[in-house]
Amino acid sequence: MDNVSVNGQKPLSLPKEQGSNSGFWLVVLGAALWGVDPLFRILLLKSLTSTQIVLLEHIIIALVVAPILWRQRSELRGIRAKHIAALLFISWGGSALATILFTMGLADGNMNAVLLLQKLQPLFAIIMARMLLKERLPQRFSLLFILALIGTYLLTFGFKVPFGHWNEFVQIGSLFSLGAAALWGGSTVMGRLMVGQMKYETVTSLRFILALPLLLAITWGEGGVWNLPTGSSAIVGVSLNLLGQALLPGLLSLLVYYKGLTTTKASVATFAELSFPMVGVLMNWIVFHEIITSAQIFGFVLIWAALFVISRQSQSLKA
Repeated sequence: MDNVSVNGQKPLSLPKEQGSNSGFWLVVLGAALWGVDPLFRILLLKSLTSTQIVLLEHIIIALVVAPILWRQRSELRGIRAKHIAALLFISWGGSALATILFTMGLADGNMNAVLLLQKLQPLFAIIMARMLLKERLPQRFSLLFILALIGTYLLTFGFKVPFGHWNEFVQIGSLFSLGAAALWGGSTVMGRLMVGQMKYETVTSLRFILALPLLLAITWGEGGVWNLPTGSSAIVGVSLNLLGQALLPGLLSLLVYYKGLTTTKASVATFAELSFPMVGVLMNWIVFHEIITSAQIFGFVLIWAALFVISRQSQSLKA
């Protein structure tokens, strides 16, 4: 998780200390909580649309973080146009649109593939950082990128060969997932523009609050913004699922993850974060009977290997 996102992104700043065992396990726990996110979303999709789920989720979290923004309101003075643009990308793209795409991916695609494809977020962040911030690419990045693309192909399509009808080959859920990963990766880059400008808590609060107008407009445009479940049992069930989704894989996972990351090296955290797809795949297997395929396992290993090499290179440069 990034410094301004709840769903599956790396932080903007890396710890300087050698990782401790307690920090490592906190990262494992925080990332594992992300893995239960699809469980809530799939259950909510039975009663709500993707945009309704994301809107209500943001309203809950916005109510929690609004007091933080009020206390830090002095930081809003004198922000420049580029910072406003970065905040809008973070909130509208990385928060609103990316979460909608991720939820739609869970509804329309293979849930295991949708989860595992989120490991591509750092690659999108690296590419956008090169384009926008002129940061240097890692060594042999082209080769590593091709390796990750092969892994992406296997996660999305398995060992199939693209012959026949294109609409039978393209997996729309995986495309939604890739769109979410790109937007979340881009949010990492936009967040770097905010470093030193605002505190992390302020940016996080703005991320959810600024997303609300766009989410309201999108949900209203669907024509069913107030078509909510009826009946006391249905309302209670949806409310509990929404609270659980917003507070467990949302805010709580973020707090635990960053606490652990302050004493855990990025290269070590790469291993710890494997608890995210592992828990997600496990939940899919137990609850939704989604079994991971050998092609998905192989594809995930290729993506993780490429990211691990990049992570090691980044650590050697900082040493």
